[in-house]
Amino acid sequence: MQIKKNVLSCVLSLALSAGMAFSASAKTVLKLSHNNDKTHPVHISMQYMADEVKKLTNGEVVIRIYPNSQLGTQRESMELLQSGSLDMAKSNASELEAFEPSYGAYNIPYLFHNVDHYYRALLAPEVGQKILDSSKGKGFIGLTYYDGGARSFYAAKPIKSPEDLKGMKIRVQPSPTAVEMIKLMGASPTPLAYGELYTALQQKVVDGAENNQTALTLARHGEVAKFFSEDEHTMIPDVLVIGQKSWDKLTPEQQKALKKAADDSMMYHKDLWKKMIAETTQEAKDKLGVEFVKVDKQPFIDATKSMHDAAKANHLLKEYIEHIDSLATK
Repeated sequence: MQIKKNVLSCVLSLALSAGMAFSASAKTVLKLSHNNDKTHPVHISMQYMADEVKKLTNGEVVIRIYPNSQLGTQRESMELLQSGSLDMAKSNASELEAFEPSYGAYNIPYLFHNVDHYYRALLAPEVGQKILDSSKGKGFIGLTYYDGGARSFYAAKPIKSPEDLKGMKIRVQPSPTAVEMIKLMGASPTPLAYGELYTALQQKVVDGAENNQTALTLARHGEVAKFFSEDEHTMIPDVLVIGQKSWDKLTPEQQKALKKAADDSMMYHKDLWKKMIAETTQEAKDKLGVEFVKVDKQPFIDATKSMHDAAKANHLLKEYIEHIDSLATK
């Protein structure tokens, strides 16, 4: 009798173990890589998305976020994602241009007149959603956008005109459009990974860089670059993408939940970003002694006008640029 009880106990234990294993395997875990700190608004917004996905799928889909380039640079993350070794990544339109040319539409200098114009374009199905979908068949799919702010120059000296950029080495993201923009403005573009930039500025490997205000405090670039010149040459969105292989293994219901959570996190981020920029600007002034320099944008607009004209002549970008232009006055 005791032997039977022991056998039954073993059978039940095995059954429970099998059930637990099945339950664990039923949960889909997606790894998400990005290059920002945990305090960055984009990380906070993606954590909001991860929490929403977990709720909407009753815990069936879990997103684990790896900040600070733990799984590689943005470019390395995209390559891992295309091969199926990584599930999700946060990149931006500048770097994504090398993987899907449609993202180049966002990289044209002085394309957006203001923040309202920027959001109208991102939310327009004919622009925002169409570009997110454009990479289907190329190993990844765009899910949503996060406001990356207006990018301006920062350096050890004020940059008030293209003339001030002559002879300077400016760090840019590895984007053909970014490289061309810097050349037209008169400087030498220097592609460099974001994680290497602090040291490059400190050791004068580069003379300056271009980004939004958060770089001054969160990445501490304001310690080595004391002038932030507000020329606001581009407003390039961050982009949340998922690998095609990872997307395809989700059920239609899970895909719908992930897309909803991603879109909701974009609007959550909009308010968070506005607040963060105000706080960051004040902190950079008060704690780091960064001087914010007002700039006459027209000379910069004139210097890069050929890029806008070329984009409108490009068969792939023409439709996007014209549609974005049409949204400026609405």
